[in-house]
Amino acid sequence: MTTVSLAALVTVPIGHLCQKFEISTVASVGIQNTSEQTNKSFCFIFSPTSFSTMEPQKERKQPVSKGEKQTTRAKVPLQDIEDLFSKKETQKIRGSLLGWYDKYQRELPWRSKEEKETEEESETRAYQVWVSEVMLQQTRVQTVIDYYNRWMRRWPTLHHLAQASLEEVNEMWAGLGYYRRARFLLEGAKMVVAWGGEFPNTVSALRKVRGIGDYTAGAIASIAFGEAVPVVDGNVIRVLARLKAIAANPKDSITIKNFWKLATQLVDPCRPGDFNQSLMELGATLCTPSSPSCSSCPVSGQCRALATSKQDTFVQVTDYPTKVLKAKQRSDFSAVCVVEILEGKNVYEENQSDSRFIIVKRPDDGLLAGLWEFPSVMLDKEADSSMRREAIDQFLKKSFGLNPNICSIVSREYVGEFVHVFTHIRLKIYVELLVLRLQGGKDDWFGKHKKKAMLWKCVDSKELSSMGLTSGVKKVYAMIQKFKQNVVPANSVPSRKRSRRNNGSP
Repeated sequence: MTTVSLAALVTVPIGHLCQKFEISTVASVGIQNTSEQTNKSFCFIFSPTSFSTMEPQKERKQPVSKGEKQTTRAKVPLQDIEDLFSKKETQKIRGSLLGWYDKYQRELPWRSKEEKETEEESETRAYQVWVSEVMLQQTRVQTVIDYYNRWMRRWPTLHHLAQASLEEVNEMWAGLGYYRRARFLLEGAKMVVAWGGEFPNTVSALRKVRGIGDYTAGAIASIAFGEAVPVVDGNVIRVLARLKAIAANPKDSITIKNFWKLATQLVDPCRPGDFNQSLMELGATLCTPSSPSCSSCPVSGQCRALATSKQDTFVQVTDYPTKVLKAKQRSDFSAVCVVEILEGKNVYEENQSDSRFIIVKRPDDGLLAGLWEFPSVMLDKEADSSMRREAIDQFLKKSFGLNPNICSIVSREYVGEFVHVFTHIRLKIYVELLVLRLQGGKDDWFGKHKKKAMLWKCVDSKELSSMGLTSGVKKVYAMIQKFKQNVVPANSVPSRKRSRRNNGSP
């Protein structure tokens, strides 16, 4: 047994390392080193990328830059990661979490209360867990519920999903974002069916399925098939970091591996699925990022972050895990041209049933892969209206053969702009409406240019409204609809004046 002071046991978030700690005033406690039964004296040194036990060292003085105050760094000890939870702690945490989960778990459509399931029921359950876990990535539970229910009505089994097209899946997924998840679900379902249709029931087998990573494999294997394996997501990392007051960078690869070791140690071998869900449920409902309900937490008695916060006013539970600065989003610019093809006599007739909109399918890889959108061009930088129109005109001519020889401009108006935010991109979108009337009719033009390498089509407003469009494309279309409702009716504006005002290519 090695005795160290409690102050030396406190794992201090990086943001609080500047605070001084009075080690001499804190009572000492014992730590059991189970990996090596020796009588050596140990001191524990914190490394942001590893947890290690080291021989005694003299504290080195860090160089201080000019104008910076000298600070005292509290030592941050952590034993061998597999020894962090004692057997007693592990049993206590398991029992407390499972008891709390049985009483307070949320009723969600993908959760089953059946204690014993047939093999067929387990495979159906595995499919349900798979779909729900993929949907829940980066998405709130309340948002997912409706999508999940619609998905299951459409494709109740893995075999039903395997028969779907990517376009059908994208339409069902529209609005959830991160569309690559939907494509991976479809590709994974097709893979499993191609292998014989039997759902993989172990982590190692599940990892071979397209789009299934360590977390999803662990969730399916433990919840549907009872394999005693852990899961680690953002909620689990937050709970574990607070239980052990771990201040290491939670995004660091070595730290993540260590969290997996901790979770492996805790997972209940008799109820692995329920335990994993209880750990995630705790992080989602009580142990939240900014407002944890520590008084209601079933494992508050084992929470080192809470204990530390009670003894040190400079430390808060919410300091764990360490906040990591997000990478700065880059700014991109795009010009979107909503092209409406008319065959009627008036520009904005009340019933414009003959008008069609050009929509383009994005490439099968990259951002928003395989999804439909209005014609657009990326800009090198923020551009004025003339530069945007020039870029759009070149794109329309090259892609669709639209030029003054085959069409006339009925109207061309700047509609507005907005910023659409992705995880790593702030995309500023300029929107314009270009209304054209074709010479020779739509069918002649479409027949000549439909064999272009880029996939595109013309759709009416009814079909456009029912398509599974991304939130960004829906916003563009909503802007167009609002603009058309507010614009002066075309038959009340002299066409000669209108064409002069909207002069431009194609």
